[in-house]
Amino acid sequence: MNLKTTDLCDSHSDKLKIAEPIGFKDFGGVKNFNGKIHTIKCFEDNSLVRKALEQNGEGKILVIDGGGSMRCALLGDMLGDLAVKNKWNGIVVYGCIRDSVAMAKLPLGVKALNVHPLKSNKRNEGQENIPVHFAGIDFTPGEFLYADEDGIIVSKETLQ
Repeated sequence: MNLKTTDLCDSHSDKLKIAEPIGFKDFGGVKNFNGKIHTIKCFEDNSLVRKALEQNGEGKILVIDGGGSMRCALLGDMLGDLAVKNKWNGIVVYGCIRDSVAMAKLPLGVKALNVHPLKSNKRNEGQENIPVHFAGIDFTPGEFLYADEDGIIVSKETLQ
């Protein structure tokens, strides 16, 4: 369902958390995506990202709080392929991705701060499905995220 963030803001601004425009860019082949939030908090270690994307993601958005790190990528084309295979609607990364040309061809919404060619560490560190905070708002598991070219918004309930 392609819901525009601008229209949702016009109709529901009193119920929304609106992410600050801190420089998120679109990297996936889908620009308009939404779904139920599932979170990962990690820093320069994407071990839990892989574990999450191995699960059924139907109707879900993976929100990765990578601490805004610009020193490595937390997501690449192999994990993007895994997300598509397991039916994730999209991924928001507070950090970097890599393999941007391949990611742009995937039928997946992907927003991130930037690109970086270096892969992350693998130490199995981080936390899953906890509230995370960046871009001036909280992303809480089970809430709903809506994203498009105009921004990212979060609601406690599904919107139409």
